[in-house]
Amino acid sequence: MDRAKLYRRFRTLLIANRGEIACRVIRSARAMGLRTVAVYSEADRDAMHVAMADEAVLLGPARARDSYLNIERVIEAGRQTGAEAIHPGYGFLSENAEFAEACLKAGLVFVGPTAEMMTAMGSKSGSKALMEKAGVPLVPGYHGEAQDEATLSNAANKIGFPVLVKASAGGGGRGMRVVNSAGELAAAIVSAKREAKAAFGDDRMLIEKYVQNPRHIEVQIIGDSHGNLLSLWERECTLQRRHQKVIEEAPSPTLDANQRERVCDAARRAAAAVNYVGAGTIEFVSDGKEVFFIEMNTRLQVEHPVTELITSVDLVEWQLRVAFGEKLPLAQNEIKLNGHAIEARVYAENPQKNFMPSVGRIRTWQTPDAVDGLRIDAGYRAGDAVSPYYDAMLAKVIAWAPTRQAAIERLNRGLEETDVRGIITNIPFLSALITHPNVRANTIDTGFIERELKKLTEASGTAGDLELCAAVAAIVNDEQKAARKEAHSPWQTFGWMPVGQRQRVFSFRQGQGAEQKVTLRYGNGPSTISIGKHQFVFAISPADGGSFDLTLDGVKTRVTAVIEGHELYLRTRNGRFDLHWVDPFGGETEEHVGEDKIVAPLPGTVVALLAEEGATLEKGAAILTLEVMKMEQTLRAPFAGTLKKIRCKVGDIVGEGVELAEVEPTAAS
Repeated sequence: MDRAKLYRRFRTLLIANRGEIACRVIRSARAMGLRTVAVYSEADRDAMHVAMADEAVLLGPARARDSYLNIERVIEAGRQTGAEAIHPGYGFLSENAEFAEACLKAGLVFVGPTAEMMTAMGSKSGSKALMEKAGVPLVPGYHGEAQDEATLSNAANKIGFPVLVKASAGGGGRGMRVVNSAGELAAAIVSAKREAKAAFGDDRMLIEKYVQNPRHIEVQIIGDSHGNLLSLWERECTLQRRHQKVIEEAPSPTLDANQRERVCDAARRAAAAVNYVGAGTIEFVSDGKEVFFIEMNTRLQVEHPVTELITSVDLVEWQLRVAFGEKLPLAQNEIKLNGHAIEARVYAENPQKNFMPSVGRIRTWQTPDAVDGLRIDAGYRAGDAVSPYYDAMLAKVIAWAPTRQAAIERLNRGLEETDVRGIITNIPFLSALITHPNVRANTIDTGFIERELKKLTEASGTAGDLELCAAVAAIVNDEQKAARKEAHSPWQTFGWMPVGQRQRVFSFRQGQGAEQKVTLRYGNGPSTISIGKHQFVFAISPADGGSFDLTLDGVKTRVTAVIEGHELYLRTRNGRFDLHWVDPFGGETEEHVGEDKIVAPLPGTVVALLAEEGATLEKGAAILTLEVMKMEQTLRAPFAGTLKKIRCKVGDIVGEGVELAEVEPTAAS
């Protein structure tokens, strides 16, 4: 292959992706003086990456297969805009050999490895055969082509349970199941195959021995077209949920210097087995003593910022320079490890409802400034819509510090100062996770989150006097802002009267708790707030962003507040709180969907019916499976009873709140 066709200088780059990674690539490309082209679906017309790029091209309808996964349309977008190169980001077409080959045929530089390298390393089964020849340690398993049930079952029995069933193509925990016994195997394979087919278009499976109490270690590598291949130290991604990484850090706090050198050497040998060019990651699993090769990701990883922060290397810039045909800027002995970095993935999901994806429009987006070792990589802004069609990741909060403990503290501060409203996010869960004593002590494994899930997803504490005073202050502050726009508003004189005082009574409710009354008195003299027998002298002064300073009896504290109708979100020194301001004029009503109705919690596609009409169900029995944001969600019986009616079929695309089934409760005896 003529290297001049594969790697050459270009000026216009098309980014074949969306969200955070598209924005990330645009920033580095722009810093290098490149012109950038975004692509988008109908659901992403007003997305952040579209606004950031110099040009943008509509690919097609919202569903990924009709837009971001449409190879012909992406290539045509390149032709339309005069793009000379395509960066695939991660996900979507980033590890698709057919796409890499299509770029080459169209005369476009593909910013990544060749189709041949992808084919060799992109298949989990094929790559393991290569690694075995290269002397890279492997987990015992079956990586063959035969995919019939008998072959897979025999392989699992030979390996010994528990085993891990996972898709040969793709990653991100999709198409992956832990199977503890032979009786669970068949159902796990069917489910994993279906999920893999939907996510990657390939339902081939491999089976491996499930390593008990495992740790996930991975090494960042990058190679150029001149034969240079480097490792940029390792990351640890042990904190996972459903095989999806949640927290990533670099370097690994688990490895000592000798282990670090051995795993980096193994990673370089793995990449050298295919003469790798471009950025990639060699992933390993560790049992605490040894490390075993899992797979290679032939693309940039979500967690690449932690490597950038400990090496001072811009990996996207290096990817582009490799695609230019340049040599890597540094030699292996010049890659220095400095300090510790840790990253948290912010998702649109509800941890208290089994991490159900959350969709809607972002009304508030506030993040701390990227200073003092803090970095925010985001793909959304206030006003952006979070749709059900794509991955639920909104942003990444990343922190660097000289030590691991200092990095954890800095990351937690960054999370605490991040407020996203209009949708539900996992930010409180992330804060609880990284401050957990076991995480601080690094006494964890990949099953840690599942074991500690109840504690990590506990609801926020009960609002105290500070929060109730802050709620009143937030309402008054909001009213004062509105009053400044109206010259004759009586609120212009809030806080002062020639004689006497006025009084207002507020009622708040947290969750399903009882109403709590707060009395505000203002006018001539200091303003006061009374809660029960407690009385506070209070004052409000503006602060930056959506915050204000609340002073109670001479003690000033910073409060962040968001008011959405009668719903109040507050962040104080005690944490995050959601309060309902009870309508002072009454008339509030609540609508309830009958518990016997099984409704779609979010827009999605029905992918499986797991019970038949007339079936007797135990409480929690599976009824049907929805695919939402590329993940499967199983809807279950809310109580014991009979499945009276199924109102959908496999393949139906359903909206939020649509009734899917009806369960008749078992009559009381």
